[in-house]
Amino acid sequence: MSELLKAQNITKDFPAKAGLFESSLSSIHALNDVSVAILKGETLGLVGESGCGKSTLAKIIARLIAPTSGKVFFEKNDITSMKAKDLKQIRRNIQFVFQDPHASLNPHMTVLATVSEPFIIYGLFNAKEAAASAQKLLELVGISKEALSRYPHEFSTGQRQRIAIARALALTPKLVIADEPIASLDVSIQSQIINLFAELKEKFKLTYLFISHDLRVIEYVSDRVVVMYLGKIMEIAESRDLYKHPVHPYTEALLSAIPEINPQAKKKRIILKGEIPGTTSLPSGCVFHTRCIYAKKRCIDEIPALVKKDGRSFACHYPL
Repeated sequence: MSELLKAQNITKDFPAKAGLFESSLSSIHALNDVSVAILKGETLGLVGESGCGKSTLAKIIARLIAPTSGKVFFEKNDITSMKAKDLKQIRRNIQFVFQDPHASLNPHMTVLATVSEPFIIYGLFNAKEAAASAQKLLELVGISKEALSRYPHEFSTGQRQRIAIARALALTPKLVIADEPIASLDVSIQSQIINLFAELKEKFKLTYLFISHDLRVIEYVSDRVVVMYLGKIMEIAESRDLYKHPVHPYTEALLSAIPEINPQAKKKRIILKGEIPGTTSLPSGCVFHTRCIYAKKRCIDEIPALVKKDGRSFACHYPL
């Protein structure tokens, strides 16, 4: 498969005060030299602990925020420094589904108006045609026509997420970024939304960047998986290969934390030592060395490069 989007050497720092009683400024290092490609037609899973930079990377890819350094290429076009006029057309092809649909939907607009709006903004249809197309999309995601005049607060969280998905699909995008799209949903609803994503991918020939902290969900939906820790990529591999044989110690520790369905099954749990370091002062060498059970002196002194080998990439001096 060819590349649809490529993020190259992305670094993102946010200004922050050094401390509660200090006036000097420091920087929060959200991303540090991150490079990743999304292939046409695939679902790329992105996983890691809270605060590792997953959502920041997604927002930079969608050009919702700008990187401190690095570039993003969409269909080989550098979108990092594009002007607003050109970027508008790119954004038509990159759509976002956020974690909290209650916050991402306008409370003052009906469901029909919400999904019709993208058609009108881009001048694709008049108001009547936009409403008809929006109705078809909403029915496709499971919202009945009797509910089209309602407002977001009149729906359940699961229904609101269906509406947000319909709005994301209105402009027939090539890439959909789903940032923790099931995290706010009841467990009973999560599987319905996951299956809906799968059905829509097939119907609209979509490419997904699917972000989740749930490793089982990532395994189920993803073709390839990117594992991040503290603003760095630890490992990239085919989903099946990564879950069968992780080569980075951090990936190994994450997978060991997945609960076993069979209560009789015995599984070795790897308990990481210490706490996640602060993002204003990153550890030397490998950022994971302070918690890694295999760390050696080289890990403290030298930053490991992201090496590609046997169809996967990993950033570790001593892969498993």
